[in-house]
Amino acid sequence: EMDESDMQYEVERPFPYSPQAGLFFSMNHEEKIDSDRRSIYVGNVDYGATADELEMYFNGCGHVNRVTIPYNRFTGHPKGFAYIEFSERESVRTAMTLDETLFRGRVIKVLPKRTNIPGFRTTDLRGGWSRGRGFRASRFYNPFRGCHFIRENGLADPWVDSF
Repeated sequence: EMDESDMQYEVERPFPYSPQAGLFFSMNHEEKIDSDRRSIYVGNVDYGATADELEMYFNGCGHVNRVTIPYNRFTGHPKGFAYIEFSERESVRTAMTLDETLFRGRVIKVLPKRTNIPGFRTTDLRGGWSRGRGFRASRFYNPFRGCHFIRENGLADPWVDSF
């Protein structure tokens, strides 16, 4: 049995390989936004695809700085999408022409990478935008609150009453 420390992840494969690869994590906010503007999201990526294969596939669009393949931290399996960062912003536009093309036998989706805004989520229970510290289920939906009608009519479940 493997624990997380034994697993090796190919989460980021910078191109070219260099000591500066870890600089992404020390970037300021403006540099990260610039990096996102030079990056694309690639969806429906084959689970067996490697960063090298993706780098070669998109290299015709421009110089590839980094390929990121997110992995599930519990299973160690790829999530089926990737991010590719180019040196130039124009490369993103060129890469968009590869949308709905075949890569390893699958039709891929190529979109410009979104910039995540800290504290924002795309949806909440009400279906709109929200800003905050996170979702608290008891505040928005509690299946056990307001169940007095059920209890008064003898329909209560002993499991529910234990809460």
